[in-house]
Amino acid sequence: MTFRTVRAIAPGLLSCLVGVLVAIAIAANVDGLPMLTAAVILGLVLGNVTGIRQYAGTVLKPGLDFAARTVMRAGIVLLGLQLSLGDVAGLGVAGIGAVIGLVILAFALIWLLGRLFRLPHDESLLIASGYSICGASAIGAMSAVTRTPAGRAAAPVALVTLCGTLSIFVLPLLAVPLGLSDPQLGWWAGAGVHDVGQVVATAGSAGTAALAVAVVVKLTRVVMLAPMTAVVSLAARRNPALLAAEARGTDASGSRPAIVPLFVLGFLAAVLLRTSGWLPEAALETAAGAQHVLLGAALVALGSQVKIGRLLTTQSRYLALGLLAWIVIGGLALLLALLLA
Repeated sequence: MTFRTVRAIAPGLLSCLVGVLVAIAIAANVDGLPMLTAAVILGLVLGNVTGIRQYAGTVLKPGLDFAARTVMRAGIVLLGLQLSLGDVAGLGVAGIGAVIGLVILAFALIWLLGRLFRLPHDESLLIASGYSICGASAIGAMSAVTRTPAGRAAAPVALVTLCGTLSIFVLPLLAVPLGLSDPQLGWWAGAGVHDVGQVVATAGSAGTAALAVAVVVKLTRVVMLAPMTAVVSLAARRNPALLAAEARGTDASGSRPAIVPLFVLGFLAAVLLRTSGWLPEAALETAAGAQHVLLGAALVALGSQVKIGRLLTTQSRYLALGLLAWIVIGGLALLLALLLA
């Protein structure tokens, strides 16, 4: 990376770092609001408030683009250090099979809904991955496969963040009239809520019994990130229409998407490293903090690229699809909770 490149991206990266620090402070003082959700909200402010939004499209743009792409991928690699295959194995064969089936079914249904709403193939895939796997992290990984520009990946991130935030309040509220036990609420949150932080906030309100189940179920869904991106990449090799329109010309000239993006392989390596038990607890805690900062910076950048006015008017079908996708994954997850917990 040249000095000129560093100088170009520095203002945008600095703004993302400031946004992360502010998001950490907000999350520490607002119960039930995860830091990553606060980061998206601050990004929306940066990209939409008169007086500062023009900077997001000019002097800050190179750094924001770098954060939305490269910093996001680094955060996804470190996310793998949160996952231990031993914890996943604790669900048992039936539990693991049920979670895998849920992810595949939800992914397929939401992708089909996206096509019914006449969204491009790649954006439908982004929304499907975000809702069915692990929120903004999955959207970032899938956008590397579909080669979707960060500007068009921003709307799916905003939708999945909005619905995940709604889950924090709606799921515990519905648990009482539905007569759910704490483990059932844990299964519902782990299988149906999007980002890890949102799952913790949702299940944490019911205590440790719900939280313990929710985190393991959620991390099992996160493990599906690698195989799902690999399947979509293989499909895109056969059918370039699944790629973003901007990328199809390059594929026609011989370039083909990697079966598994390099950073997803890094994610898998991090999972195996965590499972091995070689890393001390202090190193894992440091990595977890770094992962939160990296993903937070990336989400500030992605949030800044969402234009709320356009989303509410010309892109109103995105909102309708996002809410419908939320109902789909929530309904499937509730069924799973009732059957297994």
